Formats: sequence, structure tokens, C-alpha cells
Amino acid sequence: MLKLHTELEGQQGYFGDISKKLKSMGLTLCGSWEYDGAFFDALLWRENGESIYLRIPFHVLDGELDRPDAYIEFRTPFVIKHVVNFGLDKDENSLLSATGFNQFQKPLDPDGKIHDKSYWEKTGEQVIEQVMNKVRVS
Repeated sequence: MLKLHTELEGQQGYFGDISKKLKSMGLTLCGSWEYDGAFFDALLWRENGESIYLRIPFHVLDGELDRPDAYIEFRTPFVIKHVVNFGLDKDENSLLSATGFNQFQKPLDPDGKIHDKSYWEKTGEQVIEQVMNKVRVS
């Protein structure tokens, strides 16, 4: 994981407005969110089951995350590498995996080693700059 120290950290705004703008840029709300916080994710690179993401964490200052009027604050963004498990799970969900119903297998390495760190830091910072320009949070 590569932490990115940017001006986005500490910025605040309304979830509904921010999420619409980030969605138009290709960022998505991470599927494992809680009512008090979550992540926006941007896929930076994918090849052979390995993916590198920019992850922008935020927490809710007022309201609940599933409401557009929730007031959020960004935390420290980071770049993370995710290595996908292409094999079948060997647990109670194996039948679901074999039949194609379990699309969320446990990753082989959710925080894989990132090569060429300076390149990915720069790439992540460029996306954060675009986010800052698009969102114009206060």
C-alpha cells in the first residue's frame, strides 16, 4: 500500500454531489461500505488477475452513507495492489464458486507488493488532482 499525501485529505462535502461527480470520472463506491464510511475506488491497471487501485477513503461526519445529504470528509488516499484468486474456493462456498454464483472470492493477496512505486504514486496523485478539480470540495 502506498499512502498519498494530498490536499484532498480533510476536504468535506455532500456524499450525493461528490459520488455523482466521481462516478462520471469512473470511480466507484467500494462494495464493502459501512454507514459511517467507505472508499471510492479507481482502477489504475489490470492484467492477469492483478489490479492496482487508487482508493479514496472517507468517513461520514453527519447523516448516513446511503443518503445523498450525508456530509463526508476525505481521509488519506492510497494505492493498493489486489491479486485475484482464479481457482475454486475450498470452503463452504465452493458450490457457489463452481456454478458462477460467487463472484467475490477471497483474494490471494489483497495488499500485493507494488513494483515501480514512484510511478504509481505519481499516477495516483494525478487522479487525485483530477478529483480535486472535478469535485471542488470545500
